[in-house]
Amino acid sequence: MEVFEDYAYYYNAFYQDKDYKAEAKQIDLLLQKYGQNIKKIINYGCGTGRHDIELSKLGYHCTGIDLSPLMIDIAKKHMLQEEHLIDFSVADVRNYQPTETYDSVISLFHVMSYQTGNEDILAAFESARRALDTGGIFLFDVWYGSGVLTDKPVVRVKKVEDDKYSLIRIAKPVMYEKRNVVDVCYEVLAVDKADMTVKTIHETHSMRYFFRPELEYYLKQTGFELIDHVDCSTLAETDFTSWTSYFVAKAV
Repeated sequence: MEVFEDYAYYYNAFYQDKDYKAEAKQIDLLLQKYGQNIKKIINYGCGTGRHDIELSKLGYHCTGIDLSPLMIDIAKKHMLQEEHLIDFSVADVRNYQPTETYDSVISLFHVMSYQTGNEDILAAFESARRALDTGGIFLFDVWYGSGVLTDKPVVRVKKVEDDKYSLIRIAKPVMYEKRNVVDVCYEVLAVDKADMTVKTIHETHSMRYFFRPELEYYLKQTGFELIDHVDCSTLAETDFTSWTSYFVAKAV
């Protein structure tokens, strides 16, 4: 099953409390700090387009690609509602062939952690390099190994509602020490408020946690120079409590 194939239907409900506006301001701050005159952005793994819409409001010209056709359909609907012109299309970040170049490639909400094999992350980085001229900025976030191993994943339950469904999500992690991968096994119970029918969805999202030395190596192999990495929550230096980290690299 394609990741997010069914889960995409309920994605916005589960992340309705996610502050996309604040995260877009973080990205703006980092792009202004590490880049020059960045206006044209492509988002690798744009999901439902919320980051792109907020970045458009900040003056960026945005393009978004995602593997999930359903996510892209939702993103296009959001774009029309917000009246912002964004080019959304279905594509795999590992083999996407850009038809033009951009000032920056961004990849948020741990899309790069979904690249669990060495060949996957290298292919995604190579595609990002093709999308940039020399000096362009590649900004992405990942699960950060030091934090993940300090505060290991546990079973989590989340309950939310929207206008159509009452939703319960159970996330059970399975860790694979030799691969630096966590399988997050989701069970979602969706209760239709209209007729009280229940649909159960099972999906497994495999997530890789990364450390700086390996990412620095992969980036160098694909035409990038690692500039910095910071804690996603604070934008300060990472430490053993940092579960996620932004990495910033320059195309060379």
